[in-house]
Amino acid sequence: MDRLAGAAARVGSDSPLAALAAARDLAAAAGEAMQGAVDRARAAGHSWREIGDVLGTTRQAAFQRFGHPVDPRTGAPMSAEIPAGTTDQAVAILTCLAEGRWEEARRDFNARMSEGLDVGRLAQGWARMAGLVGAYEGMGEPFAHRVADHTAVEIPLRFEAGEATGRVIFDEDGKVAGLWLRP
Repeated sequence: MDRLAGAAARVGSDSPLAALAAARDLAAAAGEAMQGAVDRARAAGHSWREIGDVLGTTRQAAFQRFGHPVDPRTGAPMSAEIPAGTTDQAVAILTCLAEGRWEEARRDFNARMSEGLDVGRLAQGWARMAGLVGAYEGMGEPFAHRVADHTAVEIPLRFEAGEATGRVIFDEDGKVAGLWLRP
């Protein structure tokens, strides 16, 4: 809590970069506090549904963000660590889509994705999204989480007439194993 208070006090700093650094520290401290509160709620016997209700999300989303899953194959805790650069890689892929750089967007696809999603299908998918929600306007803050042996990055996308989510799944080798656009 002292870390939260210290970071909150620095957010109003005269220097915009110092305020930005303080806001980053505040977000990290708030994330740690949230994880601790969820862990205590689970230890007290509260369900993921109850936790999701308090957080304004589904039980699955709450578990994916705060849970400590166990691998049913081994009984060992699954890694929650997000590989460095994964979020930036997902943002770059969706930026390539928005700018019509189809080949570049496919650069990090694994073999299965490369075979199943050629340039034409990729362009067609983006065009279909534009047909539903208009011209692309920008993206929000990415959220990365682990899903078994994969890393998923979800990125809110803003269009002129609605919103969507871009989801990029990375395999253990850091290659793209899945790509979805959902209005």
